[in-house]
Amino acid sequence: MSTDSDTTPDTEEAREQLIDLAADFYDQFADGEVPTMTIPTRTKSNIVFDEDEQVWVYGDRDSTRSAKTISGAEKILKAVYTIDFLSQQLEEDRSSTLRELYYLSESWDLDEAQFNTQDESNNLIEDLEIVSDVKREDFHMRPEESGAKVMGPLLLREQTNRGDREIHCQDDVGQGGYQIPNNPDTIEFLDNDAKFVLCVETGGMRDRLVENGFDDEYDALVVHLGGQPARATRRLIKRLHDELDLPVTVFTDGDPWSYRIFGSVSYGSIKSAHLSEYLATPEAQFIGIRPEDIVEYELPTDPLSDSDVNALESELEDPRFQTEFWEEQIELQLDINKKAEQQALASRGLDFVTDTYLPERLDEMGLL
Repeated sequence: MSTDSDTTPDTEEAREQLIDLAADFYDQFADGEVPTMTIPTRTKSNIVFDEDEQVWVYGDRDSTRSAKTISGAEKILKAVYTIDFLSQQLEEDRSSTLRELYYLSESWDLDEAQFNTQDESNNLIEDLEIVSDVKREDFHMRPEESGAKVMGPLLLREQTNRGDREIHCQDDVGQGGYQIPNNPDTIEFLDNDAKFVLCVETGGMRDRLVENGFDDEYDALVVHLGGQPARATRRLIKRLHDELDLPVTVFTDGDPWSYRIFGSVSYGSIKSAHLSEYLATPEAQFIGIRPEDIVEYELPTDPLSDSDVNALESELEDPRFQTEFWEEQIELQLDINKKAEQQALASRGLDFVTDTYLPERLDEMGLL
């Protein structure tokens, strides 16, 4: 096959994996078989705990896409068209976003190959990741900007299509911090004076920590999660832990949805369970607002909604939260029927979070 002279070995390997997948469909046709594509069932009931890696991964249950049905045939057709597009993209050493793929499909010559929604195209890319054993980053597929940023004593070198550049995540950035690239594996860590990583759910709290100089005073790498963290953010967090031996803490609101943010950082998510070993940091510790904090500090609260209660009850059955700590906290939250945001700590003063709350919690964890 012809390749672009600038194509990297990783890119070429990803392209070959995709072509092998398409060739498998062809071989099934040639052998008189109905083409199928088998992937793990991506549901909570098919999540199992990997004792060796200490993360949640897919179990043995599979789902099969078969051309025997119209729906299955269309999914395989869309997969073939997407493989063709990705193969060409890799050969030309180009990249595109998940959103662009959705719109690009409208130019494909068969209406049946076009995507009806972006969720459909996103899910197909995840399917291709699983069956080809290649990450979407190696397909040169990018999500939209996540907005996640880092502030702290870290010097790194980032590879870009305009050349390499060295950046210090305090000295060379404004208060906004260093923008995490879509593929954090293009980063090389050069020097590091950090003692731990503090992952922060909300932009408002991240800005409070930076304004108060928390990153400088405590030698912390403050990582803004931007809500449910993007894969790039989780990958960078894992690399900071594994390669720089930095403890990881996760600072979130005190509600069931925020607990799931912690769960995705530490144990992985259902949608990306096939990448848990690549994305999850099981050693991460929760430093967010606990129900017992709501009681102890008499924080301003909101009542739990019906969906909050359902989510908490679901988490009691979620393998990621089946520990004594989480069971006690969730039961307490259901009992007091309250939730609180990180910013509720401001009721005790704007500096309370950086002068008292976080230092006390970090000291309890042995990180100060």
